Amino acid sequence: MNINRMDHVSINVLDLAKAKDFFVGLGFVVKAEWETSGPQLDRVTGLRNAKTSCVALGIPNGETWLELVHYHSPVDSRPAPNEVSSPGLRHLCLNVESLDEMIRHIERQGYTIIHPVEPFGETYRLCYVRGPEGILLEMAETSRR
Repeated sequence: MNINRMDHVSINVLDLAKAKDFFVGLGFVVKAEWETSGPQLDRVTGLRNAKTSCVALGIPNGETWLELVHYHSPVDSRPAPNEVSSPGLRHLCLNVESLDEMIRHIERQGYTIIHPVEPFGETYRLCYVRGPEGILLEMAETSRR
């Protein structure tokens, strides 16, 4: 039994347009957008009367994509835990060309860096960013040697 590849990571959001704009602003490109509902979605999710709007985002040279999903129904507006140490899927890590440029861009958009940039071993400089709806991103720059 082998895994062929990582297909996608999905994030449920309350404000799809804001989350989409955030990730497009980081350099992601929109690969597809769609809405779905009906018996098949209900069976797959185990929900009743589910309706979603979705955006698939990718990076220009990558296969794996990021799926943003907004549930019109059923609606669950409880915030998810968003601390780095909370159980469950906590963050996405993006390897970026220039961490300093990315931080300036993120701050201009009104989002926050959780802690200052730190070297991690001899390989990375990294930090965590809190994006829309508390989405955590780890930004990592590979050291140039």
